[in-house]
Amino acid sequence: MIDRFLTFRVDSQLYALRSDEVTEVIRIPVVAKVPQSPISLLGLANLRGTVLPVVGLREMLGKPATTVALSSARAIVLDGGAPAALVVDSVSTVETVDSAQVEANQKNVGAAGAEKLLGAFACGPDREVAKILDVKGLLQAAFSQRTRGNAAISRARAEAQPKADGGAVKKMEMLVTFEVAGQEFALPLDSVREILPLPSSLTTLTRSEAVVLGITSVRNALMPVLSLRGLLGFGAATAHDREKVIVMKFGNEQVGLVADQARSVVSADPDLMDPIPPILAARTGGESRIRSVYRGESGRRLISILSPDQMFREDVMQKLSHHQSVQPPTAAAADGSREELIFLVFRLGDDEFGLPIDAVVEVAQVPAQITHVPKTPKFLEGVVNLRGEVLPVVDQRRRFDMPKLEKAETRRLVIVKTERHRAGIIVDSVSDVLRADRADIAPPPDLTDEKTARLVHGVINLEKADRIVLLLNPTELLTRAEQGLLDTFQAQSKKANA
Repeated sequence: MIDRFLTFRVDSQLYALRSDEVTEVIRIPVVAKVPQSPISLLGLANLRGTVLPVVGLREMLGKPATTVALSSARAIVLDGGAPAALVVDSVSTVETVDSAQVEANQKNVGAAGAEKLLGAFACGPDREVAKILDVKGLLQAAFSQRTRGNAAISRARAEAQPKADGGAVKKMEMLVTFEVAGQEFALPLDSVREILPLPSSLTTLTRSEAVVLGITSVRNALMPVLSLRGLLGFGAATAHDREKVIVMKFGNEQVGLVADQARSVVSADPDLMDPIPPILAARTGGESRIRSVYRGESGRRLISILSPDQMFREDVMQKLSHHQSVQPPTAAAADGSREELIFLVFRLGDDEFGLPIDAVVEVAQVPAQITHVPKTPKFLEGVVNLRGEVLPVVDQRRRFDMPKLEKAETRRLVIVKTERHRAGIIVDSVSDVLRADRADIAPPPDLTDEKTARLVHGVINLEKADRIVLLLNPTELLTRAEQGLLDTFQAQSKKANA
């Protein structure tokens, strides 16, 4: 009987895999790193729409780090129910071997260290020995195999709901805030699809309103782009690189609203929202588009909440619709199982992470003054007084064992809440608000340990944008022991403020 093997090298050792275990050989792909994962899991990659775990054979075998050039390194895509890519130093040849020439006795083969072998054979003019790897056995030994579903997402959302007196859930309204002409405005999160950078160029519409800046293409659909300054009655401003497009739902269509800059996401108490005075509501200017005013920070932060239904005049929308491709509404599944979830996306280095929007209280600038607390873990940056509430602040880079960020201008403080804790996490930047159908959220690969599995409970693969967003469970941003430390710290803070 004749077998075919793909041979490859790690260090000076020659290894082999049966050809029927290999789908293809590719260059090392760009990977999204999974925080706190085993050293063998190099990250997740996008291979033609499939999220592929990328595993280092060198790391699995416990071999020392190498300076092998990436130009010669390769990833061997393994065939199987849960495909993975195995990174090796280089790929050698395809060998055809008579099964009688394969030595299957482990003692005679000479497995070393963490190697798991199925046998060995001699090949080439020098009769070099190629060890046949038991790759399934290696993966099982290196990673814990588990079964996950999307239930963790539901649990995270449920635990994030704040409790009012008497244990009832108090309904808060999520707002996306942005700046226009030095003032802070907001739209209800339900009406915002996403936030995008302003395109470098727009296609101008003929005979359009002055507020209509042009049209652009977003996710294969044309979208009109309007000036919020114009809609709200402010004068024109000099363009700068902080301008953002707030993509808003309008019926079955979407409209882009250009703001001077995005500000934050706020969980607002409806009891602190006041209707605008009647004299302003009756005006025909920008004030008529304001639904209410939110009194944040004990009245020191006034946010004007815009009414999506009153943003545009009917004649303006008729002109826009004439130039826009009308998109049919998304059909729900026959069994009604489709459910749209919303995530706040933030960056750490080159990687993107998502938190359920229900777990986010707000996004703010990192305070200039953070009070350090002695004898606390390195991940605890300190505490801040946020509108009268003392909150612990976690440096997420330290939490994930990442180096310090050199340029800190873009850093943001994300206030996260769970059933037991409320804390601020420092991230490199906040990217956007992302919506995804539950059915489109894939479970992460099983090549993780239990700790990582609790932390990363889903993956959103945006293939066309070449993005992978790892979804984090807010209750697992801290380990069990660290949660206990925060419980003690928060109890002490309450006692001191009593």
